[in-house]
Amino acid sequence: MSLTLSVLPGEYAVCQLSPDQALPAWASAGELFSVTRTPEELSVVCAASSVPAGIRQAAGWSVLKLHGAFDFALTGILAGVLNPLHTVGVGIFAFSTFDTDYVLVQASQLEQAVSALRGAGHTVVEQTVHSSA
Repeated sequence: MSLTLSVLPGEYAVCQLSPDQALPAWASAGELFSVTRTPEELSVVCAASSVPAGIRQAAGWSVLKLHGAFDFALTGILAGVLNPLHTVGVGIFAFSTFDTDYVLVQASQLEQAVSALRGAGHTVVEQTVHSSA
């Protein structure tokens, strides 16, 4: 299955907070963020520029958005993206929404990731920053 992905603008970070911590305001700043709470941690994906000093984080991520919506019965959507990345040694961090999936790759490996995805038959396009008019 050939997919279309967009490279979203900006740099993102994956942050780890204590599991009982309230969601800080900086975590939900920006156009794209994801929050997951488990008994072990509160994990946040957000714009790297929003994260204050002293927060445990892995920064330097670029985001690839899969163009969906995908029916829940479809299988292999993420595998079709992750397998080409695995083949060229690009690590990922992924999260999903109701309609689609997002795959984060280190910004230093973005060009390699895009090349691998295109080589696997996928379309990868740059997405511009949304403006509120």
